[in-house]
Amino acid sequence: MAFMEKPPAGKVLLDDTVPLTAQIEASQSLHSHTISTLSLPLPPKKLIGNMEREFIAERQKGLQAYLDVITTHHILSNCELVKKFLDPNSYSVNYTEIALQHVSMFFRSEPKWEVVEPLKDIGWRIRKKYFLMKTKNQPKERLMLSWADPGPDKYLSDKDLQYAVKLLSSCSHPYIYKITFATANESSALVIRPFSEKGTLKDLIYKAKPKDPFLKKYCNPKKIQGLELQQIKIYGRQILEVLKFLHEKGFPYGHLHSANVMLDGDTCKLLDLENSLLGLPSFYRSYFSQFRKINTLEGVDVHCFGHLLYEMTYGRPPDTIPVDSFPPAPSVFVVSVLESILTCEAMKNGMPTVSRLLQMPLFSDVLLTNSEKPQFKIPTKLKEALKTSKECIEKRLTEEQKLIHQHRRLTRAQSHHGSEEEKKKRKILARKKSKRSAYESGEEHSAKYSNSNNSGSGASSPLTSPSSPTPPSTAEYVRQDRPIIPHIAGDGLQMPPSRACPVEPLKPFAFTPAWIFDYTCVEMMVQQQSCTRSGCLGKLLGANKATCLDPSCQEAPPHRPSLLG
Repeated sequence: MAFMEKPPAGKVLLDDTVPLTAQIEASQSLHSHTISTLSLPLPPKKLIGNMEREFIAERQKGLQAYLDVITTHHILSNCELVKKFLDPNSYSVNYTEIALQHVSMFFRSEPKWEVVEPLKDIGWRIRKKYFLMKTKNQPKERLMLSWADPGPDKYLSDKDLQYAVKLLSSCSHPYIYKITFATANESSALVIRPFSEKGTLKDLIYKAKPKDPFLKKYCNPKKIQGLELQQIKIYGRQILEVLKFLHEKGFPYGHLHSANVMLDGDTCKLLDLENSLLGLPSFYRSYFSQFRKINTLEGVDVHCFGHLLYEMTYGRPPDTIPVDSFPPAPSVFVVSVLESILTCEAMKNGMPTVSRLLQMPLFSDVLLTNSEKPQFKIPTKLKEALKTSKECIEKRLTEEQKLIHQHRRLTRAQSHHGSEEEKKKRKILARKKSKRSAYESGEEHSAKYSNSNNSGSGASSPLTSPSSPTPPSTAEYVRQDRPIIPHIAGDGLQMPPSRACPVEPLKPFAFTPAWIFDYTCVEMMVQQQSCTRSGCLGKLLGANKATCLDPSCQEAPPHRPSLLG
């Protein structure tokens, strides 16, 4: 692709800072391995019996834990090798060759530049490559060329992008690193700066060589040591001053981290202002995208400054965000600034402004000796385009934070409902609901029967001959909506199924003879009246209510043997 050639239509601009995850679903025997200098939980191997099912299952769990550590490690998860392994379809292109092609096409129109050597993997970005340069007029002077693809937050038009990138070389500020040459087209941007042998602020903290690969320099430092308090105060004040300057100019940044701060003597100077114009994702995006209160580029810059201050103080990045407690620091004022940015309360309430940080005791008494007057003239039309681009970047961030928040809530709910305690609770509730439904169903059936009985009581024919009672037909009492329920007769004998009463049994009197239950339904006994004979406790039976059911009563019918036997 030529240097000024437009990118293919429909090109997908990936956000390389999006964390990837991996889950082992199957195993396959391979004869390759990777050696790493990092302390990672790689499961042990086995020479004999390594194909046993139990060993394979155990090793698969260990490898899954190994992958989880890699994908959650901030630097390793953004490594090109990891991205290619986990997502080979999206990261199959050789970006070094593409960058070299673009740089070669650029040199055809600018013959005064020469490539000394490629600076392989000096940065963390996959789609940004670096080359050591020199000019023919001054062959001993070393320059650094950076080439980058546009990112997912590129909202400037091609014309505005080219104009804004070229304008960067005219920017003059004591805390912004000077740009020698800058140009851009529809598909990429190219920036040339002086190369510093001292390296960046991150090189100073990690005692690293500037030309070494990013992973080697920062992923596993041999010695962890923070900066002195005076350095923290001076460097912090200088960085806050340049952030305030960019915010007042309406220039979006959002790419502050220690590797983007160049050291020039005792002065910190900001790098990579072109990143926001190209729409490249921030180094700490995977952190601040988790918190919905960090929804502006000014808030992003302050949050990134909190990471930088922590790294300057303790010589390493924070283990987790938000930070619950801070180790001992050179000054309590350092901790107070960190607490205002990196704690859980700060994430909920929002980030302080740069002006507020400058007023805090850690930076308010720092005297800056540099007298260079800042100059960065941005035309009104370009200011409007930058404002629109900034709003679009913040809108995408807000939408991403909303999706992450919804996903987090869904994950918590699934984890909660999948716990053993919740499963037991659901089983208990299911049993209670089942019992309640059965009870309500029984009450409903009882109500139906009671209504039917009351409506049909006037049409039923009572017994008229107490001396020779005739067993009523079972069909008179059996209802279609109720099963026949047998009960126990007065003398303790169970009624035959053919004479089972369709009504729930009532407890009979102790003196009630069994033959009464043979031929009389409990349903009819409900309508009986007490005997009028003096001293008798029996019940009157029959239509005329003249026959007593108590055998000891003179008005009682003669005893009749039970037909149950």
